[in-house]
Amino acid sequence: MSHRQTCPWQGGPILASSVRKLLHNPRRIVTPYLAKGMTAMDIGCAMGFFTIPMSDITGERGRVIAVDLQAEMLTGLQRNAQKAGCNNITLHQCSYDSLKIKQFNGTVDFALVFMMLHEVPDADRLVQEVYDAIKPGGKLLFTEPIGHVGKKKFEQSLSMIRQAGFKAIGSPKIRICRSAILQKQN
Repeated sequence: MSHRQTCPWQGGPILASSVRKLLHNPRRIVTPYLAKGMTAMDIGCAMGFFTIPMSDITGERGRVIAVDLQAEMLTGLQRNAQKAGCNNITLHQCSYDSLKIKQFNGTVDFALVFMMLHEVPDADRLVQEVYDAIKPGGKLLFTEPIGHVGKKKFEQSLSMIRQAGFKAIGSPKIRICRSAILQKQN
């Protein structure tokens, strides 16, 4: 993957800004799928727009694995998490060709792939790695921005995710996004 396909780290503060909450309220978006004590994974976490609320919702006995390609994004997330008093976040840097998350296989209750799958050169591999990380019965929230991803492309991605072993169980309404909630089959 080239850096041109990935949101540059310099945009991280904008992605984590409180103004963005007017468009995408992270708590409202993820709360239906999380509870205290769960393990969640935020793929393409940037500087923590979703990660920090997920950390609060899962609580002290929960865990959030924050995955990003760019070290600068993870450094910004670490600063933001410290300011917010979050102590249950594991920072994890992936590579261009792999999430490198095998150590988390079978441990994740909920994974978030929010507006980033279209940036990945090997979406099939990413989805397979996420599938392996999620526990049977665990959920995946997948969204893409309508401005970058047309309905046909979204449906193709959704089909690929279902072929990996997920079952679509809903279509949450998220502004300017196409979205699906999926569950890993037992």
